[in-house]
Amino acid sequence: MLWKFNASSLLKEFELANNPVIVTVNKFDEQSADDFRNKFSMAQNTGQKIIPVVIDSYGGQVYSLMSMIATIRSCPLPVATIAEGKAMSCGAVLLTFGDEGYRFMDPDATVMIHDVASGQWGKNEEIKASAAETDRLNKKIFKMMAQNCGKKEDFFLKEIHKRGHADWFLESDECKKLGI
Repeated sequence: MLWKFNASSLLKEFELANNPVIVTVNKFDEQSADDFRNKFSMAQNTGQKIIPVVIDSYGGQVYSLMSMIATIRSCPLPVATIAEGKAMSCGAVLLTFGDEGYRFMDPDATVMIHDVASGQWGKNEEIKASAAETDRLNKKIFKMMAQNCGKKEDFFLKEIHKRGHADWFLESDECKKLGI
């Protein structure tokens, strides 16, 4: 397939070096974080002007999410995030990392936000250390989301607390109001 885009009134058309790359995210694990990074590299070499990230995920590992966030932050191109179907847990956070004005959500998609979870088991001190790390990540994630959405740093922490720390499901109109 040959992709062509109008770029300027001075140019009738130009051809991309490669087909545009659309980054898809269905899960958050080490393999998906590697794929994410590789696709971002490919996208930057096509000549495309924006990198679309399509999210349809139940979530996954927070550290893999952090790797994806680092990739987005280091990218010189604008990033558009698009929720299709579901952007839950890590997917909801990633959705907020689209550039301002480049966050989209299908009207029938669902976003779900909740506290960071840990499945730690072991000795007492190991569980305490894991709980402290889970709390640190929870605060960090919600602070980043709030900053991306133009809210006070503790906005999402307070909202989750108000809801009794239950999963918070949102539709597209609610996400739009929140700046997600």
